[in-house]
Amino acid sequence: MIVAARPAVPDDIDELVRMYHMLEAEMVDLHRMWPRADGLPLPVRQSLIEAIADPGAHMVVGTIDAIPFGLLLAREEQTLDGETIGSIRLVFTEFDARGVGVGEAMRDLALAALRQKGIVRFDAHVLPGHRLAKNFFEAGGFSARTIVMHHDDER
Repeated sequence: MIVAARPAVPDDIDELVRMYHMLEAEMVDLHRMWPRADGLPLPVRQSLIEAIADPGAHMVVGTIDAIPFGLLLAREEQTLDGETIGSIRLVFTEFDARGVGVGEAMRDLALAALRQKGIVRFDAHVLPGHRLAKNFFEAGGFSARTIVMHHDDER
């Protein structure tokens, strides 16, 4: 079994859309606001195509034996004082492929690409209650910096 990660290419779009919808279903179970607050703009296919083409984004595909099982989207973002940071916005590994290094391969590739651009600070966005994602990023050296609280009058 060969676990790897590589930059996404336009030919990956169908697999990326499929995995994104799996990610979305998992995140909605944790918080129904996720698609509107943290998901991709609609239409998702177009957003993924744009992310692949965007030089300030790093869309990564995680594979096992060259078959896609994961996606990661990192973006270069600006802090209020103008510093560029790397922000991992989305990470997903299919359930049956978890625990074998797909996520780590994607994370490490994205961080390496960001570091090559001189970026030394990184964020990763994780929903409260998503213990597996929190543990995954903590194992990679991340720690909580902020928590966003939300209230919904319609709930």
